Amino acid sequence: MNDELRAEIVRRFYGGASFRRIARAVGVDRKTVSRVVEAHQKQRAAPHAALAPPVRRGSLLDSYEGQIADLLGRYPDLTAIRLHEELSASGFKGGYTIVRERLRLMRPRPVREPVVRFETGPGVQAQMDHSPFDIDFTAEGRRRVYAFSLILGYSRRRYLTFVDSQNFTTTIREHVCAFEHLGGAATVCLYDSFKAVVVRWEGEQPVYNPRFLAFAFHYGFRPWACKRRRPQTKGKVEAPFRHIVLNLLNGRTFVSREDLNTFTRDVWLPKVDLRPHRTTGRPPLELWDQERPHLLALPEHPYDTAEVFYRAVGPEWHIPYRQHFYSVPWTRIGQWLPVRATEQELIVYEPDVKEIARHRLGRPGDDPRHTLPEHAPGADAPRRYELLRERFTELGPEGPPFLDGLIRGRRYGKEEAHRVLGLLGTYERRDLVAAIERAGRYRAHSLTAVERILAAQAQPRAPLAALGLEAADHIPLSLREEKVPPRSGADYLHLLDDEEDDHDQEGV
Repeated sequence: MNDELRAEIVRRFYGGASFRRIARAVGVDRKTVSRVVEAHQKQRAAPHAALAPPVRRGSLLDSYEGQIADLLGRYPDLTAIRLHEELSASGFKGGYTIVRERLRLMRPRPVREPVVRFETGPGVQAQMDHSPFDIDFTAEGRRRVYAFSLILGYSRRRYLTFVDSQNFTTTIREHVCAFEHLGGAATVCLYDSFKAVVVRWEGEQPVYNPRFLAFAFHYGFRPWACKRRRPQTKGKVEAPFRHIVLNLLNGRTFVSREDLNTFTRDVWLPKVDLRPHRTTGRPPLELWDQERPHLLALPEHPYDTAEVFYRAVGPEWHIPYRQHFYSVPWTRIGQWLPVRATEQELIVYEPDVKEIARHRLGRPGDDPRHTLPEHAPGADAPRRYELLRERFTELGPEGPPFLDGLIRGRRYGKEEAHRVLGLLGTYERRDLVAAIERAGRYRAHSLTAVERILAAQAQPRAPLAALGLEAADHIPLSLREEKVPPRSGADYLHLLDDEEDDHDQEGV
């Protein structure tokens, strides 16, 4: 009932008309007329104040006020969008606007300082950044993931995914996915000073990672490292991280990182693309239609983002990679083999770069050992001995006699032979050959004898070399630098002279 109808009922009542007559005239129930008149009389009988607060009318949200208060108690930063989604799931039929207004009344927002934004034309600029998040996954437990976000400056359309690392391989791989998602690359892309992009600074001049420059040249865009400690330079990509916390992660649980990425890609980002942006006032997808023709066209073939490195095959014929172990043919024990790791697979090659093993990449929660049956030694003892003899022949003329002595004299001689070959991953080949020759000379045909000789006469490989060629990328620069050499004893002789002078003066 509107105010005009209430006023008409009151006017007719004070004009002497009965409730029945008024109800018939205005088309309402007689009881409704009675309630309107009674409410008006109570209002007239109450004291009147010129500054009395207006009486709030009833709302569809009144019955949900307890639920709203409970949600705000658990999630103080809950947004109106998420609140409307939760209330709609509970049966609320109203719109988003009244939810937003009620949220403002129940949780006033502080006034923010205005920020002057620098806008760019279509296809001119993009911004990229990482942000860490510690998330409690129901299947994987609490773990840290990193949000990779790349946003176009003009349309505000973005690519967002959650990754396990901020290393070089992951960074360029997600760039390729972002360019494919957005239909091209902007002319310039802004970055922070993380190692995948910027190696160091020379004063105010960044020194870019040469590998990243090669990637940028392949796609034709220009990387631009922002000044350090000035996150507002990349405000278009920094600010949405708060939006991720409040509107994507807030009030939701996910089974795993893959589950989070699926929801982000298939559900959340499409909604963001269709929702008007606060700054532009238009949906990102609508402005992207205008921006897309101005983006740099993608090359015919994408940049190969696979990680390539070497690994030594251990005595149990597996190679390590990110806390998982992958089998190779057992005859490769001790060899250094090239490995190529994509986002889904790990491929191992012979030294002449011929593929010999392919595995699905292990995920958190999987069995750490990935073994293919055809890689095992097998039950054919003569064939196994023949292949072992070929490997020991590669170690020089003393290799086969040492193998024969090892098998004759040791209960588990073939297993020890595997471990002797596995020492090639720790020591240089020439050192192992010399140790086998010395052990054979004294008829000490055992793994223990070879290990003792190596410990006494050889130096193991440097730790970084033993980990693999790419290991240095994951170790701080300070730990990779050469140790400070010890000072010469001559530098301390003056201290002895001073001490003698002090003794001489004491005797005076």
